[in-house]
Amino acid sequence: MSNPSSSLLQISGEAGGGQLLRSSLSLSMVTGHPFRITNIRGKRSKPGLMRQHLTCVKAAAEVCNAVVDGAELGSMELVFAPGKITAGDYAFHIGSGGSTTLVFQTVLPALLHAERESTLRIEGGTHNPLAPPFEFIAECFLPVLQSFGAQVSVSLEKHGFMQAGGGMFTATISPIKKWKKIMLLERGALETRFGRVLHAHLHRDIAEREITTAAKILDWPKDEFELRYANDSVGPGNALLLGARFAQICEISTGIAQMGKSAEAVATSAAKGLRSYLASSAPVGVHLADQLLLPMAFAGAGEFQTVAISNHIQTNMTLIEKFLPVKFEVQDNAQGCKHIRVSA
Repeated sequence: MSNPSSSLLQISGEAGGGQLLRSSLSLSMVTGHPFRITNIRGKRSKPGLMRQHLTCVKAAAEVCNAVVDGAELGSMELVFAPGKITAGDYAFHIGSGGSTTLVFQTVLPALLHAERESTLRIEGGTHNPLAPPFEFIAECFLPVLQSFGAQVSVSLEKHGFMQAGGGMFTATISPIKKWKKIMLLERGALETRFGRVLHAHLHRDIAEREITTAAKILDWPKDEFELRYANDSVGPGNALLLGARFAQICEISTGIAQMGKSAEAVATSAAKGLRSYLASSAPVGVHLADQLLLPMAFAGAGEFQTVAISNHIQTNMTLIEKFLPVKFEVQDNAQGCKHIRVSA
């Protein structure tokens, strides 16, 4: 590794997972601050950079002409020195079932600050555990990002599940003129709710058991669920998407089929997630809250109410304050929700 430099922001990666690395890359690209991150994913069973993290690093480096040290599989330390953000037509291939949406979210802030429109084509997994599925990006995240003043469109070209990957989605990103402040304190009226199973190269019985389980937990009729075959996928896979769309916000709770996990367990986890959200009055779900911190910090002001503060959210707020001259405040409200406010 290179010799330490006093101008490098020093970040310990032990407490966080890949999220800490991705947020550091996004912030570094936009602010121009170089950083060193040590003990990357130190508490994980397989610490260091894995293939999808490495794709994020290489994608970030390509978008902003960065000088990088330590970009190797298994690396526990990385130095990233960004250059000028360059708009372009980019294609990134993870080479596994790693998450395409996480690569997208890593480079998105930088491309919003580019001089002209950019396009992205990202290949890998589109529906992964521990990552937002494509539909969450398209239906939950991007509509709120539009309220910040961003113009981004995405299109799913091919489904990709773990382990095989082989999925692809494309995006068109226009430069943002000015980050707008948002206040997201209410959901508004319920417009629709939905259950959707994406099913590829597996027995239909799996999907039917998921629907039966989720319908029982949510007390929804089975005819509110849709079974979609995703046979464009190169490998077998299954994703259960349970959603509620309100006037101001959309929330999707996801269950992803994995080896050794029953259809009932997949559906129970997703259904309990949505049921918990619906029992609260907060508009912003815990995963979306994490994703709104960066755009809100770029705006320099804003506030929203969320259901809870995860470790991810806490770590992300602390990290953002290292890169940007903003301060986050968290307060409890009367309904037990968390009120997050940012100010410059």
